[in-house]
Amino acid sequence: MSETSGWENPLRDPLDRRLPRIAGPSGLVIFGVTGDLSRKKLMPAIYDLANRGLLPPGFSLVGFARRDWADEDFAQVVHDAVEQHSRTPFREEVWQQLAEGMRFIPGDFADDTAFERLRATIEELDKAQGTGGNFAFYLSVPPKFFPTVVEQLKQHGLSDAPAGSWRRAVIEKPFGHDLASAKELNAIVHEVFAPDEVFRIDHYLGKETVQNILAVRFANTMFEPIWNRSFVDHVQITMAEDIGIGGRAGYYDGIGAARDVIQNHLLQLLALTAMEEPSGFDAPSLVTEKLKVFKAVDLPEDLGASTVRAQYSAGWQGGEKVIGYLQEDGIDQQSKTDTYAAIKLEVNNRRWAGVPFYLRTGKRLGRRVTEIAVVFQRAPHSPFDSSATAELGQNALVIRVQPDEGVTVRFGSKVPGTSMELRDVTMDFAYGESFTESSPEAYERLILDVLLGDANLFPRTEEVEESWRILDPIEEYWRRHGTPAQYPAGTWGPEEADEMLARDGRSWRRP
Repeated sequence: MSETSGWENPLRDPLDRRLPRIAGPSGLVIFGVTGDLSRKKLMPAIYDLANRGLLPPGFSLVGFARRDWADEDFAQVVHDAVEQHSRTPFREEVWQQLAEGMRFIPGDFADDTAFERLRATIEELDKAQGTGGNFAFYLSVPPKFFPTVVEQLKQHGLSDAPAGSWRRAVIEKPFGHDLASAKELNAIVHEVFAPDEVFRIDHYLGKETVQNILAVRFANTMFEPIWNRSFVDHVQITMAEDIGIGGRAGYYDGIGAARDVIQNHLLQLLALTAMEEPSGFDAPSLVTEKLKVFKAVDLPEDLGASTVRAQYSAGWQGGEKVIGYLQEDGIDQQSKTDTYAAIKLEVNNRRWAGVPFYLRTGKRLGRRVTEIAVVFQRAPHSPFDSSATAELGQNALVIRVQPDEGVTVRFGSKVPGTSMELRDVTMDFAYGESFTESSPEAYERLILDVLLGDANLFPRTEEVEESWRILDPIEEYWRRHGTPAQYPAGTWGPEEADEMLARDGRSWRRP
């Protein structure tokens, strides 16, 4: 044994790209396994990982929820979710192997007996499936239950990893509803799990195009030299949805668009767009540079003129008449919750001083799209007369995060003909056309990273708290001043948002 103890498998060389990163012996426990997120995203992602050969043969999936199900019932629920929502083709042999490691624990989060059963089940899976004591606990539950579940894991010894094993906690957003609650929640979670064992899921960071922001910037010399205040006029970051709140009134009312999207998704996109080059593509280096951006973010002095909140009213969307936010089931008629939010921020450092970053998000907008548009300054001198450039806009580099993942570059070109007329044209890179392999779902990448212990794409404690530091004063201002503006469903937001940019001599892009 001693002769081989120092031996390393040459096929596991991290520099060898021939083998994909495959998770070692492990299992995943999902709390709140009956929810939409679990059914539509998590279970299909786990199957897709197994189908791609990225999970260990004995991988185990344990569901925990208030349902009177047997293991077979749970397996059937997973089977149905996989058939309906998985990205890769259904293969019976993959399913059978995955199903062997599936277990279900009925009970609520305060039920000590259920957590004892969970502990016994994990011990049984260690022996039957060879999970090696390695388990991640995925809290796919409303934030108010985070403390209860984490305390129960500690109380029943589930958070303590056996020697040579690991235990990790995976937490869905929103992580708190302001800075004070985020700090309180961090303290509770870190009392049970060490900071490097806590993975806060922001599924946007798992998207290929979000990671491509860093590739476009730092792997290409044609972009980085002009990625600064000398050439960039402004940056627009948009996340638009064409759906209403659906059945999420209980969760959404009181949270709103800014807390739900700007605090995590859009501020993370801002950090990746504005950050300096990290010393390496590893979690500590990325966090260091993102934190510098968050700390340099300044709010405008006049929050009334530089922020807008609104609610959708009745209108037409997709050829259908839809109701307004205040008419949705379960919404208080006096609700001031924002379904649209737009804010102007500045990053006060040497690279970005004076360049505004406009962030906007909303429900019931023109179409579903997420994009980052870096809009460049106009040429300082044009030898062409004004009639030749009447239809010429500003150069822009647009990174499309969803749904048509890719990058567009917009620039001016001469229109064919005898006269000198210039017009905007675009060069387009689309993931679907340039690569034969389709992009994995964000949750595939993130679940695999959790099992591998790779924290590159997960916001750390300090990032969460800095994000709330930025948003809290805006939320407080909105709470004290007036009511949300209104915009008809199916449009691109309220007039007030257009006026906010018009005061700066700019306009929103139409994605």
